[in-house]
Amino acid sequence: MVQLVTVGAEHATNAAARSEQTASTVAVGLAVFAALQLGLALFMAVAPHAFFTAIGPFGAFNAHYIRDVASFYGAIGVGLLLAIGRPGWRVPVLALTTVQYALHSVNHLLDIAKAHPAWTGYFDFVSLAAATALLAWLWRTAAMQARTPAGAAP
Repeated sequence: MVQLVTVGAEHATNAAARSEQTASTVAVGLAVFAALQLGLALFMAVAPHAFFTAIGPFGAFNAHYIRDVASFYGAIGVGLLLAIGRPGWRVPVLALTTVQYALHSVNHLLDIAKAHPAWTGYFDFVSLAAATALLAWLWRTAAMQARTPAGAAP
């Protein structure tokens, strides 16, 4: 009987540790993507032509549209940053960010051969698709954690 109680206590302790580790992993992911979003937003807003030349060489340069997109990136970055300290925001913010990245990936897939130089179209698509997969994993992890009661095994 004592052994069963001890094993049960160890299981609860291990489950709590796993839940805390999962929360930390999601928080780190949120921080990384927040920094990425905010960094891109700043780059786009401050130096739209440099952004166009280095990262977004599709079609004709338009500084206004690049700064418009910077505002979207900035808003998502702020949402991700706020979700670090607000666990209830994590699932919806990660869902929105994942959908944005998925749609952005599809757009780059459609225009994959229109970038100059051509390799940037392929690089952009692959990097966006990989980021989408990572965001989907973070979203799923945050959703599983949100459904798991405190102290229970995830």
